[in-house]
Amino acid sequence: MKSTTALAFLSLALCCISAAYADTFGSGSNLFDIEFVTIGNPGNAADITGDPNPAGSVSYVYRIGEFEISRDMIDKARASGGPDLGSSHSTGLPSGPAMEVNWFEAATVINWLNTSTGSTPAYKLGGTELWTPSDVGYNPANPYRNSLAKYFLPSLDEWYKAAYYDSTSDIYYEYPTSSDTAPTAVSSGAGTNTAVFGQPIGTFPADITLAGALSPYGTMGQGGNVLEWVETEFDLVNDSPSSNRGARGGTWQGTSSELSSSAWSSFSPSFGNIHNGFRVASVIPEPNTLLLGALGAVGVIYPSRKQKTARFS
Repeated sequence: MKSTTALAFLSLALCCISAAYADTFGSGSNLFDIEFVTIGNPGNAADITGDPNPAGSVSYVYRIGEFEISRDMIDKARASGGPDLGSSHSTGLPSGPAMEVNWFEAATVINWLNTSTGSTPAYKLGGTELWTPSDVGYNPANPYRNSLAKYFLPSLDEWYKAAYYDSTSDIYYEYPTSSDTAPTAVSSGAGTNTAVFGQPIGTFPADITLAGALSPYGTMGQGGNVLEWVETEFDLVNDSPSSNRGARGGTWQGTSSELSSSAWSSFSPSFGNIHNGFRVASVIPEPNTLLLGALGAVGVIYPSRKQKTARFS
């Protein structure tokens, strides 16, 4: 009877695991979590109305950060042996997004997220920036990203799908606030169809958890707050270490048009001004990791080791 009850609870737990899932990084007093949401519906149709187009079709399930990477996360990563970005990220609130981050710096942080948790670096930095056929994990379709890495910058399609695609209706919204109507500008908050943009000079972006309405998948701040790097080269080929990379989402001082699915910017990967930040994407955890989390949640096993936390709805 006890076994039957446990299995019933386990089945319920596995059915109710939320799309949100936190991974923990750092050490000691510098631990920090990155909350991820699952982007499902693999093989969705691409959007042909935005820029570039087509865009947004992804053939696999993946995760993307619910929020942008914050200044506090960068500081805690550095204190735990991660990269030192100097003062370039330190403007604004500690709970606000990291700012003045160039593409290479974002890639360096993401490499540390991988290596500090036993995974393969996503990016081959230090002058070459391209994985080659002799490298384990080389992917000829994308020489920028090592296929064995767990964490990476979202590609254009991964970012675009998380921001604009509504799997329930199989449509793409114009704005990453689950709306085709331009959002209302706010300095902070999470109200329906709001975003952090249109703010005056001298202000800073909002706390990453108060950066406007959610996308259909539940991400925040993909419109406004800071402009976010994507992994993808602006010409969509990913074959040059020095070519411009894409950036999306607008800024807290920009206009609503910069938040739309048609807004596609590019910069040199070494460029990072006050408006540039990023969020992280990831592969789906191994099935046994989710299973152990669910078992522990229903008391079937004892948590003899620290497990990542699954949230339930």
